Amino acid sequence: MRNQNQICAMLLAGGQGSRLKDLTKDTPKPAVPFGGKYRIIDFALSNATHSEIRDIGVLTQYKPYKLNEHIGIGDAWDYDRTKGGLRMLSPYYNEEGGRWYEGTANAIYENIDFLDRIDPQYVLILSADHIYKMDYNDLLLLHKKKGAECTIAVMEVPWDEASRFGIMNADESGRIIEFEEKPEKPKSNLASMGIYMFNWPTLRRQLIRDYNDKNSSYDFGKDIIPHMLAEDLPLYAYRFDGYWKDVGTVKSYWEANLEMIDPNNGLDIYDKSWQIYTSAKNLPPHYLGKDSKVTNSLVNEACNILGQVEHSVLFANVTVEEGALVKDSVILSDCVIKKNAKVNRVVMNEGETIEEGVEIGSEDLSSVYLVSDGKVNKE
Repeated sequence: MRNQNQICAMLLAGGQGSRLKDLTKDTPKPAVPFGGKYRIIDFALSNATHSEIRDIGVLTQYKPYKLNEHIGIGDAWDYDRTKGGLRMLSPYYNEEGGRWYEGTANAIYENIDFLDRIDPQYVLILSADHIYKMDYNDLLLLHKKKGAECTIAVMEVPWDEASRFGIMNADESGRIIEFEEKPEKPKSNLASMGIYMFNWPTLRRQLIRDYNDKNSSYDFGKDIIPHMLAEDLPLYAYRFDGYWKDVGTVKSYWEANLEMIDPNNGLDIYDKSWQIYTSAKNLPPHYLGKDSKVTNSLVNEACNILGQVEHSVLFANVTVEEGALVKDSVILSDCVIKKNAKVNRVVMNEGETIEEGVEIGSEDLSSVYLVSDGKVNKE
């Protein structure tokens, strides 16, 4: 294997994702269903599997039950191993008491003992709430070539959106010379993707120093990276030009799901060379009735389609009754759209029902509707 015993990945998966509203009411953002079959965390885990990373820690915090249930022992991603493999890491009590993770850097600091036991050469910090495919070995190769202490994955974003991101300013060699957190007037459009490759001894020192700084917010972007730049340590940018999306809002979640329908616009889930793995229930095939019509859609197992579905993503066990229309929508598992009902530009949370003849949504391209707990919210 290319990088066995070199890298340990630490996957930050404890975020609440409050901007996704009711979609994260009972589950952390990384465990939110996505793409008709997957959960958001599946993409980072699958990337790690394809990149042949042997050791990975998944850091949980907010309502972790569904995430723990989904990941299990990691067998879906080939991490059920006696040596190495996947470990679920949650906040715990020690001799000083118990506390929640206070930031992204603090979450790693609280698991220094786990990393010390593995003693890797490099630590790869990942976020579990992004949709993308990346070979982390390409990041490692650049990191080694440049003799970097930290290499940060970045991608070009539209200039009018750059102020929404942490922006890396780099010289011609790719060395990062400045970091700006959501600048009003950005000097660059290279946005941080929240993916960091560190030399473990350097990261260890920085985490301990940061923990002892009572003025720190214990965050990689706000604290660790700026301090390393101030020390003039060699930090480099790894430019990524593939598909990547932060599904942080209901609208961006809706957009990313529908982009999956067309691999030219979104992520190609049919690429056999880089399969996205998931832990899924064993369900019967979906059924299409004699008068049904399904066009340009992703439809998962056990769906019962008697009506019409257009340009939509349907998760498992969804029922669309006679005369019903589902258009430009994302319908999570166990939902029912009854006779002659119509939904357009809608995200339906799991287990919701649209009653007979009810119409929800509109053709307004600026709006998306979230159906949850029997209520409709316009986003």
